[in-house]
Amino acid sequence: MKVLLADDHAMMRDGLRAILEKAGVDVVGEAANGREAVAEAKRLHPDVVVIDIAMPKLNGIDATRRLTAELPGIRVLALSMNADRRYVMAMLEAGAAGYLLKNAASNELLTALEAVTRGQTYLSPAIAEYVVDRALRGESPSHPAARPLTTREREVLQLVAEGKSSKEIASLLQIAVATVETHRRQLMEKLELRSIADLTRYAIREGLTTTER
Repeated sequence: MKVLLADDHAMMRDGLRAILEKAGVDVVGEAANGREAVAEAKRLHPDVVVIDIAMPKLNGIDATRRLTAELPGIRVLALSMNADRRYVMAMLEAGAAGYLLKNAASNELLTALEAVTRGQTYLSPAIAEYVVDRALRGESPSHPAARPLTTREREVLQLVAEGKSSKEIASLLQIAVATVETHRRQLMEKLELRSIADLTRYAIREGLTTTER
């Protein structure tokens, strides 16, 4: 089993690597943000990407969406401190094969990895209870907004919320500054928000970033 670790905290990656390598798992690489995770997955072709949700430059939800769309057959296991139901459902909708809380024991991580590599879905017990409850009640995973954001709009929104300037965003996304300004204006119109502070609060609430600025 080849695993790629994606977490913006080096200490967390070091701890996970130690646990997995002791168990005989081949940790082929690491990434400190969502963009690195996608690039490294394309380069290294791991069987599983273990990914945090709250990461800079590209969050785990959108990174998972890209991973599952661009690398058919790859399995993604979310590993997060956050048990918020919106984040859980967003990760599952993005294509994650599992969702594990960071307070889980190390043997549960290994169990989760084995499950997702077999093509199964693994959820931490508290999360599984919620997902099954919704399924039994026949509820849809989420209630999308009337005007859902495009992938590019979500990228721009996260970077704006992280305090990046239009020039910095343009450089990172390799688009024109004017295009960034257009996306920001459209975001405000679509979400009916009036300021960068409003956009930031929205991004935090939707799990695109966790850092208020």
